[in-house]
Amino acid sequence: MTAPLLRLDGLSLGLRRSGGDVRIVDDIDLEVAPGQRVGLVGESGSGKSLTLRAIAGLLPAGVQVLGGGIEYNGEDLIGMPAKRRRGLMGPDIAMVFQEPMTALNPVVRVGDQIAEGPRRHLGLSKKAAADLAVQLMTRVGIPDPERRARAYPHELSGGLRQRIMIAMAVSCGPRLLLCDEPTTALDVTVQLQVLRLLQGLCAETGTALVFVTHDLAVVTQTCTDLSVMYAGQIVETGPVVSTFAQPRHPYTRGLLESAPDFDHPGRVLVPIPGFPPNVSQRPAACPFAPRCGFVQPHCTEARPPLAEVAPGREAACYETHRLAEVPA
Repeated sequence: MTAPLLRLDGLSLGLRRSGGDVRIVDDIDLEVAPGQRVGLVGESGSGKSLTLRAIAGLLPAGVQVLGGGIEYNGEDLIGMPAKRRRGLMGPDIAMVFQEPMTALNPVVRVGDQIAEGPRRHLGLSKKAAADLAVQLMTRVGIPDPERRARAYPHELSGGLRQRIMIAMAVSCGPRLLLCDEPTTALDVTVQLQVLRLLQGLCAETGTALVFVTHDLAVVTQTCTDLSVMYAGQIVETGPVVSTFAQPRHPYTRGLLESAPDFDHPGRVLVPIPGFPPNVSQRPAACPFAPRCGFVQPHCTEARPPLAEVAPGREAACYETHRLAEVPA
């Protein structure tokens, strides 16, 4: 088997408090192989983006790694010297942020922003880096790239700005691409173009992808595998096709039942009742139990482990056998 390019081992993130640590992300295990495209799915506040930022070393002020580890290509990222870790960002690991208008520098031309990484990490001259920036803009589908390379971010549309972000991310040929809901602010036509672009770039270069989103349709179009997060924990993993066809965790099933299905326009949407638990008051038992239609008394007594439920699939639920018997 191919060794994982990225490995999270029991990763926990949160806030240190005198009265006890507050765990926002709790005991995450995740492996991503070279060329694999993994989606992190869940409601807002489930810990998806925080997990992604921990990989990139961009945790918000006050949030710390409370336990576990992050390995990239066999190297420990958490214990790595800051200078060495910064050196990995660009040529090895790159990130596409959610809102390019806040991620891009408003007073620097977009061509110069794309060229900055190759000049810094690849040692290219100013002219060579500028030429590469134009080539990358062509590659990501930006028309008239020579002219638009001289533009400032506010002069471009949202779709073009997101393509600039992607061009910046792939400018040094990274092996791992992290995407934090990069299509949220785009209309559906531009969103589809950006998703196809990311998928094509990963297929062309063999880049591994971790894609954070709450949109199940986006995962279907972009990823090969997924990990479903709830209340800071991974509750189900597996290939996208088989997991969506037969979910083995009630939360995954609830996400699918509450999302529109344009192949079945007459299907009634079923919302998930209640709200996710407060991270400072996370129960020791199954965190989804208060909202679950399959709950049993033992679900409220102990937290179910993430266990294999089928070849290549895992779920953290005591009632997976019941879900397997219910048509999706």
